Amino acid sequence: MAGIVFGCIVPHPPLLVPDVGGGREREISATTEAMERLTEKLAHHRPETVFVISPHGAYYHNAMGVATAKSSQGNMRSWGARGPDYYFDNDLEAVAALEEEAKAANIPLRSIGERAYELDHGVLVPIYFLVKGMEGATLVPLTFSWLPLEAHFAFGQAMRRAAEKIGKRVAIIASGDLSHRLIPSAPAGYHPDGQVFDEKLTAAIEAYDVKAIMTLNEELVEHAGECGLRSIVILLGALEGLALKSEVLSYEGPFGVGYLVASFEVGNPTHPLVRLAKETVESYVHAGKVPTPREFTPEMRERAGVFVSLKVRGMLRGCIGTFEPVKANVAEEIVTNAISSATRDPRFPPVTPAELSDLDYSVDILTRPEPVESKSDLDPQRYGVIVECGGRRGLLLPDLEGVNTVEDQMDICRSKAGIMPDEPVKLYRFEVRRYK
Repeated sequence: MAGIVFGCIVPHPPLLVPDVGGGREREISATTEAMERLTEKLAHHRPETVFVISPHGAYYHNAMGVATAKSSQGNMRSWGARGPDYYFDNDLEAVAALEEEAKAANIPLRSIGERAYELDHGVLVPIYFLVKGMEGATLVPLTFSWLPLEAHFAFGQAMRRAAEKIGKRVAIIASGDLSHRLIPSAPAGYHPDGQVFDEKLTAAIEAYDVKAIMTLNEELVEHAGECGLRSIVILLGALEGLALKSEVLSYEGPFGVGYLVASFEVGNPTHPLVRLAKETVESYVHAGKVPTPREFTPEMRERAGVFVSLKVRGMLRGCIGTFEPVKANVAEEIVTNAISSATRDPRFPPVTPAELSDLDYSVDILTRPEPVESKSDLDPQRYGVIVECGGRRGLLLPDLEGVNTVEDQMDICRSKAGIMPDEPVKLYRFEVRRYK
């Protein structure tokens, strides 16, 4: 599986490194143990390229940053550690793909190092643990900006598209501490909202509630004195639309700074055709806008009939399609039929914004229908069927739950088209490529 396979949220207190901590690292043993578990998870997904987002690298106020140098290096000697030295090759193919996707999305992105890049402690502290799970992987250092959170989420989405484009197994490390104001002796002083912020953010991560994170009260964020929110939002944008298993591995803050460790393991990624259907429905239902596809996979450039199906907990919620192409390409067919499935299926009321999070999507790409002589040429698991009589026509997709025989298919098609059982019909069959 190529594309994003793993993501994580990590803290970066230098004293987590034993040479720096001098024994005090034992006071945050829950974080140490969580980082060791995280390393095992990362190794399991065998990343080829790792994107790492740090709050403490070179940055721009109004642009995201990416290292464009051939390599990066660093050590923790300035913090008192004796070693080790780290050296990573950059993935310049991934950098070029990210630059292209960011440009297409109108997200400012600038180089933070063209000849060489010195890694900061926001990278080096988590790498002290995670390097064991990165054998053979390249490292792409990134920094965020002070643009709105929505721009950071969109930047994450561009990262996901870049990861899919290069066809490699990609992991993302979002480095960042939570509130720096948890106790009176905290580095930034004390504020009661520090603990509130950490509790809200940790709960939202545990529930994978992206909306709750994106709508955190600005004053609460300001009072918290955090440094990790934008890293986390970029990660969430990159994971948007993917099948995930999320887990909070630890949280603690004995020194007045919140340290959160969380993992996001990716299953089979959502196919671009299904993602287009999902983004179309959400855009149209939320804002009445018809989106323009930002990516064109080979399947999207074809001309074919397309059906878009919506389900809620396994129950049909809408299904509209075209058995032959009526648009310039499959992408346009998906956009049109996704909107129709959500809002114009006569069997259902229009989808409401409250239902969007419960919808499951599938996209069927149809081969051109071919006439058949008899029912013996049909197979309900392999072929969809069209039953035609005069100007009336009924269609049924293949491999549907509860439709086990050719007779079942034909009865449903006749009923859809208002064709009586004794009326003679013409039969057509077609196959589908189903994406879900």
